[in-house]
Order: sequence, then C-alpha cells, then structure tokens
Amino acid sequence: MWTAIISIITLIVGAVGGFFVGVYYLRKQLEKMQNDPEALKKMAKQMGYNLNNNQMQKAQQMMKNQQQQHPGKKRR
Repeated sequence: MWTAIISIITLIVGAVGGFFVGVYYLRKQLEKMQNDPEALKKMAKQMGYNLNNNQMQKAQQMMKNQQQQHPGKKRR
C-alpha cells in the first residue's frame, strides 16, 4: 500500500520538477538567442524558415521589445 502511494507522489514531484527545469532551460535558450543571431538563424532553419538579414533583425528586435515590456516579471 505504502509503495503505491510513494510511487505516485514521486511521479507527481518528478513531473512538476521536470516542468520547471524545462521552462528554465527554454528561457535561458531564448535569452541566448537574443544575443546570438546564428543561434536564432539555426532555430528558424530547424523550423523550416530561411531568414534573411532584415527578417533576422526584426526577430531580434521583437524579442528585445517583449523582454522590455515585462520589466516587473522576475527573471531567474
């Protein structure tokens, strides 16, 4: 009985922990892409888009503007 309860609790804690680790990792990757145009170009290419320099600048500007619009949001 206790084995089943502990297994379920462990599964729930692992899923919640994995979610937050994934969100943290994704945020760090997006922040890195703002400063590295090659990383942004690589991600776009993986998604099937081929960005020219003008589109690249617009994408970086959009990401910077979004970060500036939420200055009160706590960044970790």
